[in-house]
Amino acid sequence: MGRFLPHPDDIPVEITRRKQPSLSRHKLHSISLAGVSCNSDRAWRRGTAVDMYMPTLGESAHYPGYIAWCEKQPKGYRIGVALIDEQTLFGARMGEQVCQIEHYSRLQQRQNSCPQDLEALALEWVSHHATEFSQATLDHAMAQAVLD
Repeated sequence: MGRFLPHPDDIPVEITRRKQPSLSRHKLHSISLAGVSCNSDRAWRRGTAVDMYMPTLGESAHYPGYIAWCEKQPKGYRIGVALIDEQTLFGARMGEQVCQIEHYSRLQQRQNSCPQDLEALALEWVSHHATEFSQATLDHAMAQAVLD
């Protein structure tokens, strides 16, 4: 299975079931490019067709995928949503960068008493973390997953 980008815990994400048949574990493993991991208040069955929605990003931030894994946590569950086409994966990666920047901005606002420029914070985050979201990093993670 490819790399799963961690969605920040303090940025909302909604997971809803899609009306498509579930995928078998073998098929899911063989077609998944990568995905996003996030918290869920409920358990999900592996292979379930879902729609991941990020309200912070607006109405168009819907990403169809399949539940790749589900792990029980002290409070709820951590799930992996596998994305199976490059266009969806690209959109989700871009969306996750925006969510990570928003998370970073919130952390900085809590730590500093004076307001900070959002654009400056975004540039700072990009300078430190953009390579984690690059195509080369994704390609390397996918190649490694094939070798594993």
